[in-house]
Amino acid sequence: MESNATTASRAMTTQQNDDDEIDLLKLWQTIWRRKWSIITLTLIVMMVTVLVVLSLTPIYRAAATMLFEQKQSQVVSIEQLYGVEGSGNDYLQTQFELLKSRSLAERVVRELNLTVHPEFDPRQRPEPLINFSFSDLISGLNIDKLIPGTMPSELEQTEEDLEDLIFDSVTRAFMKRITIQQLGKSQLVEVQVDMADKVLAARAANALASGYIESQLEARLEMSSSATAWMNSRMGELRTKLQEAEAVLQAYREKENLVDIGGVSTISAAELASTSNRMVDARRNRAEAESMYRQVQSMRNAGWERLASISAVLGDPLIQQFKANEAKAKSKVDELSKRYGTRHPAMEAARTELAAAQASLRGQVEQVVAGIERNYQLAVANENSLRSSVNANKAQIQDISRKEFKLRELQREVDSNRALYDTFVTRLKEASATSDLDTATARIVDRATIPTAPVKPKKALIVVLATFLAGLVGVGLVLLLEALNNTFKSTEEIENTLNLPVLGLLPLVSKADRSQVANLFNTDSNKSFSESIRTIRTGVVLSAMEEPHKILVVTSSVPGEGKSTVAANLAYALGQMENVLLIDADMRRPTLAKNFGFPVGTPGLANLIAGTAKLEECIKNVDGVDMLSAGSVPPNPLELLSSPRFAEVIQYLREKYDRVIIDSPPTQAVSDALVLGTLANALIYVIRSESTAKPLVVKGIGQLLQSNAPVTGIVLNQVDIKKAMKNGYNYGGYYDYYGYSDSAKVKK
Repeated sequence: MESNATTASRAMTTQQNDDDEIDLLKLWQTIWRRKWSIITLTLIVMMVTVLVVLSLTPIYRAAATMLFEQKQSQVVSIEQLYGVEGSGNDYLQTQFELLKSRSLAERVVRELNLTVHPEFDPRQRPEPLINFSFSDLISGLNIDKLIPGTMPSELEQTEEDLEDLIFDSVTRAFMKRITIQQLGKSQLVEVQVDMADKVLAARAANALASGYIESQLEARLEMSSSATAWMNSRMGELRTKLQEAEAVLQAYREKENLVDIGGVSTISAAELASTSNRMVDARRNRAEAESMYRQVQSMRNAGWERLASISAVLGDPLIQQFKANEAKAKSKVDELSKRYGTRHPAMEAARTELAAAQASLRGQVEQVVAGIERNYQLAVANENSLRSSVNANKAQIQDISRKEFKLRELQREVDSNRALYDTFVTRLKEASATSDLDTATARIVDRATIPTAPVKPKKALIVVLATFLAGLVGVGLVLLLEALNNTFKSTEEIENTLNLPVLGLLPLVSKADRSQVANLFNTDSNKSFSESIRTIRTGVVLSAMEEPHKILVVTSSVPGEGKSTVAANLAYALGQMENVLLIDADMRRPTLAKNFGFPVGTPGLANLIAGTAKLEECIKNVDGVDMLSAGSVPPNPLELLSSPRFAEVIQYLREKYDRVIIDSPPTQAVSDALVLGTLANALIYVIRSESTAKPLVVKGIGQLLQSNAPVTGIVLNQVDIKKAMKNGYNYGGYYDYYGYSDSAKVKK
C-alpha cells in the first residue's frame, strides 16, 4: 500500500498532466453535451443574417477597358524635358493613380451631375428611424433667447458653403466606388465603377475613361506651351554662362603661360624617374659605407691593432701584406731570442725590422680608416644631393598637376555649358516643331456596357460564412464556459484528478426536504437519497473489512458543502448495524444541536474536554444513534482539540462504540481538520458538485495527506442528477439512477 505522501504526489502530478494535456475526447464530449445550444445560436445567427442580407441594396459593376500605349516618334518630346516619360510597370502604376485622382473624379461628378443623384446626394437619403441631432436640441432650446446677443452673420453657413460641402462629400463617395485593375501582364486596364444604379455605373466608367484621355491632352498642351516659354527665357542665361566660362579658361591659360602642359608633364616625369633610380643607387652605397664606418667607429678607441682586425680594414691588400711582414719579423725575433741575448747585434737588427714593419702596418691602417670615413661622408652628401633633386622634381610635377587639374576643370565647365546650351537649342527647335503633334497615350478599347447582374453582396456566401462563424463562436463559447467552470462535475474528474476513490454521491435535495436533510435517511422520505447513503455506507465498510475504521472523520474544503449532512445520515445508516456515536467537532459553526432540536445549554464535546460535564450528561440518543453536540462554544477550539484530554476522550469512545463519526470543520477555513485527521482511522472528504473549485479541493486533500491523515474516499454532494444525465455523465455504481431500489420496495 502506498504512503500518503506518495498518494498526494500522484494526485498533484495527475492534476498537472490533466491541465497541460488537451483531451480531445473530453472536448468532443463537452461540445456534444452543448450541441443544442450551439445549434440554436447558429440558427438564430443564420436567420438574422438572411434578414439582413435580403435588405441589402444590390451593387452593379460597369467596366471600361483602356489601352496604354507609348509614343514611337524619334523626336525628343516635351515629356522628356520634364522627366514624365516612363515605361514598364512604374509608368502603368502612375497612370492608375491618375485614373483614381481627385481631379478626375471631380470632373466626372460635374459632368454627370452626381450631386443631385439620390445615390450620392445626402439630402435625398432616407431619414433614420431615430433621428437625434445635437444641433436640433440646441435649436429647440432657443438659446438666442436665453443668452443675450446673437451669432455674427459672417459665422452662419451660407448656401454656397453647403454646396461645397455636398460636392466634397459626393466626390469622396464616388472615389470609393472606383477600382483600377490591370488585365494580366498586358497594357490593358479596366476602369471599374460600382453603383446601385447600373445605368449610371456604365456612364460613370465611360466618363472616367474619356475624362482621363481629355485631361492628358490638355495637360500635354499646357506643358508644351509652358516649357517652350521657359526654354526661351533660359537660353539667354545659358549663353551668358558659356561665355563667362570660356573667358575664365582663356585668362587662366595666359596667366600660367600654359602652351603644352602635357609635354612639360612628360619631361618632368622622365627626369623624376632617372633621378629616383640614381637615388636608389646612392642610398645603397651610403648604406654600405655606413656599415664600414660603424665598424671603424666601434673600434676607434681600442687602438690601431684592433682596427687592423676588423673586416673593413682587412679587406685592403696593403694591410694584408704589412700584416704578413709583421708576422715574419715577429717570428724572426722569437727565433733569435732563443740563441742570443737582448743586446746581440742580430737581435737588435731583428727588433728594428719588427718595429719598421709595425710602423708601416699602423700607417696603412690609419690611411684605410681615414678612407672609410671619407667614403661615408661622400656617400651621405651624394644621397642628400639626389634627395634634394627628387624633391624638386616632385614639387615641379605637383605644380604642373595642379595647373593641369585646374585647366581641365575650367575646360569641363566650358564643355558642359556648351553641351547644355546646344541641347536647349536642339530641344527648343524640336518642341516648337512638334508642339501640335501630341497625341494621347491611351485609348478606349471597350466602352462600358450596362451590367445585367450585381457583383455584391454575395448573399449566399455571406449567409454561409455567418452560419459557419456562428457555429465556431458557439463551440468556442461552450469550451470557454467549460474551461471557466473549474469545479468537479463527475466522479471521473474526481478520481482522475485526486487519485482517490469516490465512495458515493448524494442527489440534490428539493426545497421541501432541506429542513430535515440531516435526518433524511432516518425518515426515508427520499428513496434516492437514502440509497445513496447506503452506497456510501457500503464503501466505508468494504474499505476496511479486516479492521473496521472505528474513528471516521467527515470534512470538506469550505463551509456549505454538506459535510454535516453526510456525517449525520451516515451515522443513521451505520447505526442500523452498529453502535454509533456522532460527534459535532465543528465548534465554530456547530449544527448538530440545532438540526436535532437539543435544548439550549446542552453540554457537549467542549464541556466534556474541559471537565465541566460527564459523558452521560453530554450524549443524547436520537432514533437509536448517540450524538455528542459541540456544547458550549469555547474561545480556543483548536487548542481544545489539540489537548491530551481530547485524545483520551477519543480513545475511550473508540473502546465503547463500534463506530465514532466526527463532523470536522472545513480544511480551508481552520486547521482543526488536520488535528482530527491524526486521530482518525478513516477520513471522508465531501465535495459539492459544480460548486467547489478544484484548486481548493486539491490543496485541502494535499494538506491532509501531508499530515498523514487517512483519506479514505470522496463523497460528491448535491448532484443534479437530471442535468448530469442530460450532459452525459454516468454515475453507475455510485447512485441508483435506475430507481432499482425504489421499484424493489414498491414490489415488496
